[in-house]
Amino acid sequence: MREVLEELLTVWRSGGAAGVATVVRTIRSAPRQPGATMVVSPDGSVAGSVSGGCVEAAVYELVNEVVASGRPELQRYGISDDDAFAVGLTCGGIIDIFAEAVSRDSFPQLQAVADDIAAHRPTAVATVIAHPDADRIGRRLVIGTDSVDGSLGSARIDAAVTDDARGLLAVGRTGVLSYGPDGQRQETGMEVFVASHAPPPRMLIFGAIDFAAALAQQGALLGYRVTVCDARPVFATPARFPGADEVVVMWPDRYLAEQAEQGAIDARTAICVLTHDPKFDVPVLQIALGLPEVGYIGVMGSRRTHDDRLRRLRECGITDADLTRLASPIGLDLGARTPEETAVSIAAEIIARRWGGGGRPLSDTAGRIHHEG
Repeated sequence: MREVLEELLTVWRSGGAAGVATVVRTIRSAPRQPGATMVVSPDGSVAGSVSGGCVEAAVYELVNEVVASGRPELQRYGISDDDAFAVGLTCGGIIDIFAEAVSRDSFPQLQAVADDIAAHRPTAVATVIAHPDADRIGRRLVIGTDSVDGSLGSARIDAAVTDDARGLLAVGRTGVLSYGPDGQRQETGMEVFVASHAPPPRMLIFGAIDFAAALAQQGALLGYRVTVCDARPVFATPARFPGADEVVVMWPDRYLAEQAEQGAIDARTAICVLTHDPKFDVPVLQIALGLPEVGYIGVMGSRRTHDDRLRRLRECGITDADLTRLASPIGLDLGARTPEETAVSIAAEIIARRWGGGGRPLSDTAGRIHHEG
């Protein structure tokens, strides 16, 4: 919903009703992940996408029907048949789309949700997408780390969904939860879609060099909140890193230790050390490799620098098991030469490690394109 939030809010603030279609479940290969959203404004304009084009026209019609009827609907789109005009996914996957009308009446908490997202406060929106009682479908619960607003129909349901949604929110996952009609666990009949709006993952770039400026832009493109940190104030200036959300003048190891103590480092964090100087990179890597949960730790340098760095880290007590977590030299082998090309190779490696990709050309592989991670 993040990518269409402004368009949705524009209609919501005007007092109108927007048609909203959300991917709530994918099976096999699918072009968009759960949470992808399309918004249809009262004037017919469209923002966002749920399939990258395969079923957009059909979903557009579905959304208009839902707005006209006032009844939310869960619709499945699968593989298209031999008819060139059949509605389906040419990629061979299946997606479930939940369509609803969103207005001040149906979603009074939308502005509060938008405020939480803008302030990087974790919030989850739980919506009933299937239930034996049609009047329950579309009911919503907004869940923060210490707050709950709305109701899904009973105290029992609200308690079960709140507990489970906070678990999903803690790891930044979005998906469908199943319960009995009154929230009974390990039963079926009710499905609740939980859209987790966790703060964006962080990319910490250590070393205020030209490669860092290019990588900051790549990080922003991938949805990271990017921090560039360097101990040298003459180089670490916001003007040199327009793609970064913040530029910090501090010794890298001290900054990383402070962030870890504050709980600001998690399994989604990418740490990229580009300093080229052992007095900077060895201390910060000691801290990074000592953290139990970090999504990616990469460090720049030649093969010779890499060997010297490993020797220094072993002398500091870093084990070989810990060193296997280190991407060094940083990036995939793309033949990159410029800072911009190198940034792409680093971003590609972060993506590959996150989702379990092998980094090979897809034309050289078989089987599924999209990895589950």
